[in-house]
Amino acid sequence: MSITPQRKAEVITENARGAGDTGSAEVQVAILTERIANLTEHFKTHKKDNHSRRGLLKLVSQRRGLLDHLKKVDEGRYAALIEKLGLRR
Repeated sequence: MSITPQRKAEVITENARGAGDTGSAEVQVAILTERIANLTEHFKTHKKDNHSRRGLLKLVSQRRGLLDHLKKVDEGRYAALIEKLGLRR
């Protein structure tokens, strides 16, 4: 259900804006997207797991806030990230 350290490192290197970048909005959104995808797969087999569903909703809300911030700060970076991650918006 959680993201492995190796996969997290891969996501960070794929979405980092520069060397050593681990906290930019792009990296944070990419990590949250990976966690959301893992939880979505979990719910395909565990339909009644409402405790984890609450956590999923919190993750989606957190990602939405980061995306709104990124859109307000730099529209081009926002559009590139949405396209790269395949998010609909």
